[in-house]
Amino acid sequence: MTDSATSPETTHFGFESVPLEEKQGRVDRIFRDVADRYDLMNDLMSGGLHRAWKAALITALSLPRGGRAFHLLDVAGGTGDIALRALRRGGPGVRVTLFDINPNMLEVGRARTRKAGFADRVEIVEGNAEDLPFPDASFDAVTIAFGLRNVPRMDKALAGARRVLKPGGRFFCLEFSTVDIPGLDRIYDLYSFRVIPEIGRRVAGDAEAYRYLVESIRKFPPPEELAEMMRAAGFARVSYTPYTGGIAALHSGWRL
Repeated sequence: MTDSATSPETTHFGFESVPLEEKQGRVDRIFRDVADRYDLMNDLMSGGLHRAWKAALITALSLPRGGRAFHLLDVAGGTGDIALRALRRGGPGVRVTLFDINPNMLEVGRARTRKAGFADRVEIVEGNAEDLPFPDASFDAVTIAFGLRNVPRMDKALAGARRVLKPGGRFFCLEFSTVDIPGLDRIYDLYSFRVIPEIGRRVAGDAEAYRYLVESIRKFPPPEELAEMMRAAGFARVSYTPYTGGIAALHSGWRL
């Protein structure tokens, strides 16, 4: 008989069950290997639709266009895609803290934001989403796009995001979700499990990384379950908007 008090707690790594403490290392290795091709990966996995979904996220942020100060924390922001979109949309008072656990991803984000001329308005911080190294009530908004499903303890990441928000601040999570249109779900499964790993093999030379990412989407909580997790973390006025038949969804919640 196994002693539950000493058995390691497990979680999913794609469709595989692994010890909880092991998942982060595995995820880190995947993103280390694909860092310079990550944005291409999102294009391949979403058929380019992630660009429209991210545009909707940036619109929902309601960034100030003038000089009013606005500090955004982008968790798992790696390559700087959300950060650059926010800086280009908002006024000169917008600053972004680009936060990621993977130094390879952050190096891509550092190079991209510097090349775009925003180095003076971007802070690069390496760390774990489960333990945000920032004071309480530090940020006007917190975002995480296509990153929450890779966090082993999502409840800790959600609680931390609420903690570092200023009262009246808003949290956004953009993530692949649950297809809710009959017929589209079968097409989506075929594309996900047959086509995406093969594209990954041919384009990036890494079918396994793409297979994990497809499987991790299927293991991610459905929208209402994630909404309940956000409420449990203390967020108020939680809502979500599905996109493209439920392939993705934008969740939001407020710190009141």
